[in-house]
Amino acid sequence: MSLIQKLTRRSFLVLSLAGLAAFGAQAAAPVAGKDYQVLNPAQPTSGAGKIEVMEFFSYGCPHCKDLEPLLENWSKKLPKDVAVKRVPVAFGASWVPLQKMYLTLEALGQSERLNAQVFAAVHNENLRLNDEKIQLDWVAAHGVDRKKYQEMYNSFTVQSSAMRAQQLTRDYKIEGVPSLAVAGRYLTSASLAGNHENSLAVVDELIAKSRPGQGKK
Repeated sequence: MSLIQKLTRRSFLVLSLAGLAAFGAQAAAPVAGKDYQVLNPAQPTSGAGKIEVMEFFSYGCPHCKDLEPLLENWSKKLPKDVAVKRVPVAFGASWVPLQKMYLTLEALGQSERLNAQVFAAVHNENLRLNDEKIQLDWVAAHGVDRKKYQEMYNSFTVQSSAMRAQQLTRDYKIEGVPSLAVAGRYLTSASLAGNHENSLAVVDELIAKSRPGQGKK
């Protein structure tokens, strides 16, 4: 085989591999109605000019616990034009104490510090943190002022935040948690994308789609 033939064959192989890679990337692109849903109507966001990613979750949900460390690591690598917001969901009365627990911890600036520990307490230690007394004892044991926590838990601020979370749950038509919304326009989850890792990859694609000048389908 001549040198020219060898070079031609090598170029053909390189181009073929590049074509296959491009095809694979194209095939892996998330598909509306399969990997994510397009929200209709789109919802307003409060991202102050940033692309808002909302996680609908509950401390009582084992799938949310599984997503938590992945979401935490993923959030640390986000560009500056993306903001993450958590929305605690209460599908019934028994969910409300855990919803208010997150909102109270958030209001006191303690949610990021204690999120993983709350999940562990509920799912690994089987603590009934939806019992308000057990919950109060637990937060006090974890460095939160008992009186301040109880006052905030029963405050108008937390009550209003809980009502807002319930309204968002209805507006986004959330039927299960965890669910991830992007820019008020798209919604995905592990059940749609296949697993938690895939759902975050889909969110990355939807963030890119949501940037100014990009197509919004």
